[in-house]
Amino acid sequence: MKRAYKAILRGDRAQWLNGSPEGEGPLLVEITIIKELDHDEEAALSKPVSELFKALADMGTFADIEDPVAWQREIRKDRPLPGRD
Repeated sequence: MKRAYKAILRGDRAQWLNGSPEGEGPLLVEITIIKELDHDEEAALSKPVSELFKALADMGTFADIEDPVAWQREIRKDRPLPGRD
């Protein structure tokens, strides 16, 4: 069964981007080059998540949310499913 995983290939190493294959033994893989990354794209992919969150905060992305706890409760609130009473 074929499964697809995204990765960045650096030399002879693959850095998995969205999860990695399960298992600890050797795996037979096929790697297809989709595109070569330029320097800016590679730098953006290798930034730690904390730096990305800081950049979002610096841009004021969530500044309009007055009460984050209330906002999160509203987003997670169960809603009625269509066609069910």
